[in-house]
Amino acid sequence: MQTKLELIVRPTEIDVNGHVNNAKYLEYLEWGREEWYEAGNLHYDILKGLGVQTVTVNINISYRHECVQGDRLTVTTEPKTVGRSSFVLEQRIYNEAAVLCAEALVTSVAMDPQTRKSRPVPDELRRLFEA
Repeated sequence: MQTKLELIVRPTEIDVNGHVNNAKYLEYLEWGREEWYEAGNLHYDILKGLGVQTVTVNINISYRHECVQGDRLTVTTEPKTVGRSSFVLEQRIYNEAAVLCAEALVTSVAMDPQTRKSRPVPDELRRLFEA
């Protein structure tokens, strides 16, 4: 299942170099992941009800093209791999000309909210990797 989140670069996201600050790309990716969870009907309360939280443990990002104020961006998110307790989402950020601005592989771990230890990825989340 792939999701797309559209957004517009705001003035507060621009750094002294006149383009989107590198840390903002991580926020855009986070918003894209939230969109993916919600599209899969696994928003925070549902995951918590299943006895799991997801924690990002690694982000490998490549910045390809600068983004500037007013750019209309699309963040795509799709499942890549799933293991016993971890999973990887592949994310890309495109501008309105369909130029790839950034791409990332984001590894998350399923965590038990009580013990704060990893636990198996629940079937409800695992199924999103099969679609």
